[in-house]
Amino acid sequence: MQLRVLAVLCASLAVTALAVADTVVVDDQVAVKQTSVQTPKRGSTMADVEKRFGAPTERHPTVSSPGTAHQPPITRWDYNGFSVFFERDRVIDTVVTSG
Repeated sequence: MQLRVLAVLCASLAVTALAVADTVVVDDQVAVKQTSVQTPKRGSTMADVEKRFGAPTERHPTVSSPGTAHQPPITRWDYNGFSVFFERDRVIDTVVTSG
């Protein structure tokens, strides 16, 4: 009986590990969906992202409030199919887009 419970638990963990969810924007609505789009990992540097994915299609100007600790500089790079958000030079999030 314990072996069966252990087997079910291991199988559940394996399936959970395979599931990939991304934040997706469709028609200006944000949703969390399972996708297979390759995106940069959180914590990657700007140099790592550009090396792996190439130059972005668009680089948005950095947004920040100088002199405030609560608003670090945030930058967005757009690629075909996803956008990458950086805090300073590190990835903090990616959003999969419909285009």
